[in-house]
Amino acid sequence: MSKIRIGVIGAGSISEMHLKSYHNNPDAELYAICDLNEERAQAKAEKYGIPHIYTDYKELLANEAVDAISICTWNNSHAQISIAALEAGKNVLTEKPLCTSVNEALAVEDAVRRTGKTLQVGFVRRYASNTRIIKSFLDNNELGEIYYAKASCIRRLGNPGGWFSDVERSGGGPLIDVGVHVIDLCWYLMGRPKVKSISGNTYKKLGNRANVKNLAFYKAADYDPTHNTVEDLANALIRFENGASILVDVSFTLHAKEDELTVKLYGEKGGAELEPQLSIITEKYDTILNLTPQINNLSFDFVAGFQDEINYFIEVCQGKKETLSPVQDGVEMMKILCGVYESSEKGEEIRF
Repeated sequence: MSKIRIGVIGAGSISEMHLKSYHNNPDAELYAICDLNEERAQAKAEKYGIPHIYTDYKELLANEAVDAISICTWNNSHAQISIAALEAGKNVLTEKPLCTSVNEALAVEDAVRRTGKTLQVGFVRRYASNTRIIKSFLDNNELGEIYYAKASCIRRLGNPGGWFSDVERSGGGPLIDVGVHVIDLCWYLMGRPKVKSISGNTYKKLGNRANVKNLAFYKAADYDPTHNTVEDLANALIRFENGASILVDVSFTLHAKEDELTVKLYGEKGGAELEPQLSIITEKYDTILNLTPQINNLSFDFVAGFQDEINYFIEVCQGKKETLSPVQDGVEMMKILCGVYESSEKGEEIRF
């Protein structure tokens, strides 16, 4: 089988994970790259031996030799580029979130339906080893029905600035940037139930805290401490039609003692913690047991997770598999994310 020729649109920081992973896959060929900043695209092309460089994504999509696309651009461009790529006959892997509104998400879903091509949403945590292990336990009914999940992704100091802190380009702050990962992880492992209601809060109290010294954090290439229009903190109680619920809180900046990443699932027969380390809680012979799997990484391995996601996408493009994160899930996740923002804005619970 011939290699899948890949075009990558957007040459910013997250593109490195895509480029590196495609480069490591023997069935993929990095064929084209596009960025509004030609110098940045040129640098990535030289690093990975990519023969075709563009500054207009439409010109890249017009190249019939390109089989599939990775979209690594600002959130507010995901829908537009996804639809154009699908209509150009390409399979698409788009970074999360799918887009920034439910209407955009429905338009992307319609394009998938019309074109018959595949769009894989970049819910990278679904492809990770610790997720696969818990999924196998759930598929074999070892934990029973998962009726409650709890997740936190707290940064004391970590507003990246740049487009991340510009609501027009990002669509939001920590909720849509990092919260989407932990919410989707819980929702996916709970069996992807339909959302019923959301009660959410967002807070803009601390800004980007550019005054803080002696504590380093990631800054976007276009970091500007004077511009911040996204929330610092978001929390939500998400209820589903089957009675299950998720409690979540996420922050870019918070007066917390330390950063925190926790993902916990509770079922009728057992429980599981995926973060900070994988652990399975069960009951045998009237005794509660904490089980620790013997695996390479008990927490999410960022590099390995992206490699697994890209490898899976290549197999999808080859027709060997169906994606684990289809466009329909991207639509449902946009309903949840937008529901949290709407609930906070209105100061009341949102019902679907």
